[in-house]
Amino acid sequence: MAIAQSDESAERAFNEPLGGNVMPRFAGTATMFRLPVQHTSRGVGIGIIGVPLDIGTSNRAGTRFGPRQIRSESALIRPYGMATRAAPFESFQVADLGDVPLNTYNLAASIGIIEQFYDAVLHNGVKPLSVGGDHTITLPILRALHRRHGPMALIHVDAHADVNDEMFGEKVAHGTIFRRAIEEGLVDAKRMYQIGLRGTGYSAEDFDWTRQRGAVVVQAEECWYRSLDPLMQEVRARIGSQVPTYLSFDIDGLDPSVAPGTGTPEVGGLTATQGLEVIRGAFGTNLVGADLVEVSPPYDVSGNTSLLAANLLFEMLCSFPGCKRRSAPA
Repeated sequence: MAIAQSDESAERAFNEPLGGNVMPRFAGTATMFRLPVQHTSRGVGIGIIGVPLDIGTSNRAGTRFGPRQIRSESALIRPYGMATRAAPFESFQVADLGDVPLNTYNLAASIGIIEQFYDAVLHNGVKPLSVGGDHTITLPILRALHRRHGPMALIHVDAHADVNDEMFGEKVAHGTIFRRAIEEGLVDAKRMYQIGLRGTGYSAEDFDWTRQRGAVVVQAEECWYRSLDPLMQEVRARIGSQVPTYLSFDIDGLDPSVAPGTGTPEVGGLTATQGLEVIRGAFGTNLVGADLVEVSPPYDVSGNTSLLAANLLFEMLCSFPGCKRRSAPA
């Protein structure tokens, strides 16, 4: 599904979020980070794309409402990262490119629609920042990115490995995508990290399939009670700064005490601050795309999960290569 193109010149000032002193944060159009919506990807450096899919999920549905609710909660995000001093809106032309127009009755058709949509966006050199939707969306996104970049390194935060061979006979669903991605050569398993895996499984080997192919699996218990900054130093050293890298963040990688609004919650997960450390620690890799998936607003009564997701997406924006850091005062 191609995005309509415009003849506007790419030479224009960067988009800026609408300020809270211009329009109250509870008012105005609910776009991601209060940015302009663009119906063209031409001239955009980083495009924020909603993928409201939930027919690939196996437990609680509702992630189809994720992009809309996360956009609404993102009204609280301001333009600068006060800890990292990152200034993404001074670094990139960022725009909300709207949602992929899925076929809500047909998962296979939706996979094809997503691939075509991303092919059109990537044709213009855009780096996609995607808002799910269930985790099935990552597979067609990786397929489109692979056509442009070849095999990618992968940083994957999740409670689940998502390497089932099939689910109810289906080869593509939210729990199979990383087996397909490795089998199809979309990602380089030797430059793959899975962080936060935990809970119960069907066999002792559930987390070993990727290990056997060279990936590093960091189970949640290894993360308890400690900073993940040293882990991310290891990730950057192993992946390097040149290899195209993708970051996929399933919100259920975090503990349900901080992110209850998701379809397949597991106890004992990462803290919110560890989630921030992982994403901030990806700065220094060659990120070519990222996603945040599995937020289910019907199970997020307070809106806290969507608010956390919006903050994580901002941190992803700050972790793309080339994001400027403001100097600290002398």
